Amino acid sequence: MISFELDQLMAVADQHVDSTLTVIGYVTHTCKHSGKRCFIVGESQKTSLRVESGGEIESFSPELIGSKLAITGSLKEFHLSGESINEMESNVKQLEQEEGMAETCAAELSNISEMRQWMKDHGKSYYVIYYMEGLSYKIVDN
Repeated sequence: MISFELDQLMAVADQHVDSTLTVIGYVTHTCKHSGKRCFIVGESQKTSLRVESGGEIESFSPELIGSKLAITGSLKEFHLSGESINEMESNVKQLEQEEGMAETCAAELSNISEMRQWMKDHGKSYYVIYYMEGLSYKIVDN
């Protein structure tokens, strides 16, 4: 089975969609209510990946936050349409006007701009969000 550090995987993720693989990263968040998902980051902490529980994984315990995990599962992708991105931008601008949350809104608008730039660079009418349907995990010693 192929194994990747998260930063390495994100560079070639489009080539491994629907593949079963192992990804290694640090847990930054587990969903408090159900524990059905967690988020991991790589060494650079610039990219993150959502992992959904499945297979042998019943849930992700909050005690895993900060742990380095090797998670095996199937890499999936979600397409966020250009229309959805336009709607997000409109909502952010409306919130900015109504609530005066300029700093938060500037960060959101920057993310939207990065999504549009990625779409342009890749000749796509959608933005790709990768996630994993987890099957199993083990804690990796640092």
